[in-house]
Amino acid sequence: MKIGIYGGTFNPPHLGHLVVAERVRTELELDSIIFIPTFISPHKQEGESGVPLDRLRMTKLAIVDNERFESSDFEINGKSISYTVKTLEYLQRTRPNDTFYLLIGMDNYLTFHLWKEPKKILEIVTLVVMNRPGYPKQVNEVLGTLNTVFVDVPNIDVSSSDIRGRVELGKSIRYLVPASVESYILDKGLFKEKLLDTNS
Repeated sequence: MKIGIYGGTFNPPHLGHLVVAERVRTELELDSIIFIPTFISPHKQEGESGVPLDRLRMTKLAIVDNERFESSDFEINGKSISYTVKTLEYLQRTRPNDTFYLLIGMDNYLTFHLWKEPKKILEIVTLVVMNRPGYPKQVNEVLGTLNTVFVDVPNIDVSSSDIRGRVELGKSIRYLVPASVESYILDKGLFKEKLLDTNS
């Protein structure tokens, strides 16, 4: 099967995540997309926030009504810095008959050569680069277009950091996240204290 891999902190997962994932799935005719919340992102070590189990639970809630979406707790259970190459090697071992597509934004694509073992990653997956506001489409000068496809996705002006800020200020997040995620955040009292992480 053709499987999309979508990693992130998902703190919280929002409608923008779901919209772009569904667009990629349909454009590339993928059988499913696996959402994989990180335990600690290599790119956000200084500002990581959010209890990992809460992020995993919110991710599960966010995707529950799409039978083509699934989640993995592999990185959360790893309880260490979440390197994409390790996750992909695990998936390759456990799902040897599947073909993998790794979803990343244009911002991450431009620094992809700085990731841990980028060439190894490209041996395992096709890289799916999604446009991001403020990042014009261009080719990574180090890696070129090896095993890379570009998919135009809607520019949804929603970010996890904005959602956390709105919760902190007592503002509504209705229609920014699935209703089930909103209820979870409010019931658990998440994001009420001032957070250090300003990344989405």
